[in-house]
Amino acid sequence: MKFRPFLWLTIVSLPALLVLVGLGSWQLQRLQWKNDLISSFEARAAAPAIAVPAADADLDDVEFRRLSLEGAFLHDREIFLTGRTYEGNAGFHVVTPFKLDDGRLILINRGWVSEDYRDPAKRSFSQINGKTSVAGILRRPGVKGYFVPENEPDNGFWFTLIPGQINQHLGLDAVAINAFYADAVRTSDVVTLPIAAKTKLNLRNAHLSYALTWYGIALALIGVYIAFHYQAGRLQFKRGQKD
Repeated sequence: MKFRPFLWLTIVSLPALLVLVGLGSWQLQRLQWKNDLISSFEARAAAPAIAVPAADADLDDVEFRRLSLEGAFLHDREIFLTGRTYEGNAGFHVVTPFKLDDGRLILINRGWVSEDYRDPAKRSFSQINGKTSVAGILRRPGVKGYFVPENEPDNGFWFTLIPGQINQHLGLDAVAINAFYADAVRTSDVVTLPIAAKTKLNLRNAHLSYALTWYGIALALIGVYIAFHYQAGRLQFKRGQKD
């Protein structure tokens, strides 16, 4: 075999190949991370409920754990997360302060309602009064995405569930928990408003396909590199000749 590589083409192709292989390997790492996350969530969600932790508790081992929530809703303080969907339908998530039996307040994301049922007067059947128990899981405060607008409390626009901001706006700072909130979860197959979350995590996990895509592009780059040199006569495969 005779090979005389083009200097400029090699200088461009080699770093590009390393980047593509690196991206593919990174996606495989992300795949493992996502699988571990899903397994951890399902294990924690299936574990017995725990009491609501202290506000300064370490959340690493209790995030996504079921909570034992006993108390009463403060329906007059509910707010709405904008831009939420359910089966392709636009609507809101209802977030309501919940007064625990020990006097603390925790925000509960009760689930989805459509625009038609945003007004509490139209869904009086969903306004549970007095002491009640709620099935929920512990969640860390939301993190605003790059393309997500900032919350506008004074205008009633909430895009990210950040308990500290909501509690401050509602004047609940003194007794409210800012370090985490609870997602209400369904306890039966009957769907009622607000439509609560399922305990089965449905995270999109496309990292394997991403990895294969990057590796595929890397192989294509190698193929183009070899074909270019072959057509230019810089890569020749000589067969052994018999005397």
